[in-house]
Amino acid sequence: MDAGLLVLRLVVGLLIAGHGVQKVSFRLGGNGLAGGTEEFRRDGFRGGRLTALAAGASQIGSGLFLVLGLLTPLAAMAAMGVMTVAGTVKRPQGLWVQNDGYEYPLVLVVVSAALALTGAGRWSVDHALGVTPWPVWVALSAIVIGPASALLTRMVLHRPPAATEGTRYAQAAE
Repeated sequence: MDAGLLVLRLVVGLLIAGHGVQKVSFRLGGNGLAGGTEEFRRDGFRGGRLTALAAGASQIGSGLFLVLGLLTPLAAMAAMGVMTVAGTVKRPQGLWVQNDGYEYPLVLVVVSAALALTGAGRWSVDHALGVTPWPVWVALSAIVIGPASALLTRMVLHRPPAATEGTRYAQAAE
C-alpha cells in the first residue's frame, strides 16, 4: 500500500506542480507570467497577474507537498482548490478532456481527496515527523474547505462577460 501511495503522490504531485510552473514561467511549455496572466483574463478572472501568481504558487506548493507527503491533508486541500477552479473554467465544454472539458481537473480533485483520506503512507515526511494518521475530521475538513474556497474564489474573482460578449455568445449558439 505504501508503494502505491508513493507512486500516486509522485505522479499527481509533480503534475499539479508542473501545471503551476507553466502558469508563472516559460518552463515545461509555459508562456511565462504574462501568458498565465492573459489566460486568467481570457477566462474572465479579475486580478490578472496576482491571480496567476496565486494560482501558480498554490499549484507548485501543493504539488510539491503532495510529492513529499508533507502536511498531506492541507496540501490536498490546496490542490483541490486550484483544480476545482480549473474545473469550473472548463465546465461549459462538458466532461471529456478531448473537448477541453473538466475531466482532468476532476480526476486531480478526487485523487487529492483520496490522499487526504488515506494519508501519504509510511514513505512520507508526515510519517517521519510522526503526525500520521491524521484525524478523520482534518481530512474531511480539507475535502470540504478546498472546493468550497475555490467556488468562493471563483465568485469573487470572476467577472461576468461584457454585454457585447454575451450577445456574441448567444448569437453563436443559435
